[in-house]
Amino acid sequence: MDEELLQKGILRLKWAEAHMPVLAAVRERFRKEQPFKGLKVGMALHTEAKTGILAITIAEAGAEVRLASCNPLSTDDSVALALREEYGLDVYAKKGETSEEYYANLNSVLDMNPDFIIDDGADLIAMLHTSRQDALPNIKGANEETTTGVIRLRAMANDGALKFPVMAVNDSRMKFLFDNRYGTGQSAFDGWMNATNLMVSGKNLVVAGYGWCGKGVAMRAKGLGANVTVTEVDPIRAIEAKMDGFTVKKMVDAVKDAEIVITVTGCKDIIRMEHLEVMKSGCIMGNVGHFDNEISKTDLNALAKGVTRVREFVDEYELKDGRKVYLISDGRLMNLAAGQGHPAEIMDMSFAVQALGLEYMVKNCKDMDNAVYTAPDELDYDIARLKLEAMGVTIDSLTDEQRSYITGWEEGT
Repeated sequence: MDEELLQKGILRLKWAEAHMPVLAAVRERFRKEQPFKGLKVGMALHTEAKTGILAITIAEAGAEVRLASCNPLSTDDSVALALREEYGLDVYAKKGETSEEYYANLNSVLDMNPDFIIDDGADLIAMLHTSRQDALPNIKGANEETTTGVIRLRAMANDGALKFPVMAVNDSRMKFLFDNRYGTGQSAFDGWMNATNLMVSGKNLVVAGYGWCGKGVAMRAKGLGANVTVTEVDPIRAIEAKMDGFTVKKMVDAVKDAEIVITVTGCKDIIRMEHLEVMKSGCIMGNVGHFDNEISKTDLNALAKGVTRVREFVDEYELKDGRKVYLISDGRLMNLAAGQGHPAEIMDMSFAVQALGLEYMVKNCKDMDNAVYTAPDELDYDIARLKLEAMGVTIDSLTDEQRSYITGWEEGT
């Protein structure tokens, strides 16, 4: 065993724990009440320090936990080792997994026949409906962490294919308003700068997608001094981007003078042949989305005459016409593969939603349909109050007269 790696992982877990007060409050109650006693919880999440604190929280609440990474590139090996050796958790993850290793690790999680699933990207849930239907009868419910996964699950639900209830943690306000916006905004550039060691200020930067994640990336890019252009397919979001002060263009026009392109849509082929053919030489592309299909590597390879890894996380594609373009972290999860993911204070709120969402699912799954649910408002408000308390912030409350006024309808109320 690598003792130095172990100690690094322990310290990273302790550091994250010290900056996650909301989850700490949930964890303290869970230790006393043991809401998951006797249950098996299978998890597929980015295996790093903040996730580790969530896994420990669920285990201390009485559950048997197995954890795999939800992406081949996003594991922190030091944390995975520490979770195994210091905390006794079953962890199946390493950085740089092959496709075979990745799916073998997910299968190892399902081999425990879990009662509940916590997923990120919906790969575990998809496997339960396809190659691992043997584990399906024991599943009582699941939580899904991210936009990409929720898109997949809503499609399954619309087709009548979903076989158990799922909590769309991503759609909780205490998740998307902060994790998707501020977390993605900061971690995207942590990953970009770590990968490239180049300036953002003064560069022409394109953000593909203006959902909550795209808003965060565009906001941070503007703050760093970039000339920001947004591309969108949704006319309402496009107007919103324009009124927020950004240039809005079609991608085929935006890439002609782009020096940086960041995709954050949850859809595929955002950068494809027609864009690569006119892209400015020297452009650096990064995808913050879950899967490696927002930037078409098929089209990129078709245009390239050679590929060279020029930095640890950067591949140079020399195109047949002499241009050179660059791709960060194999076109997936730039913020985690080349960085350390969202800040601990952000994931504190997101993982509190996960923990309380699982508790809600355990209590209510028998009365829930095979559908995708959003976390109840009371969970969001409970987490918001805990976060404000941890930040030392107090707010006003309505008087009885005010409450009567805003809920009444009679004349003069």
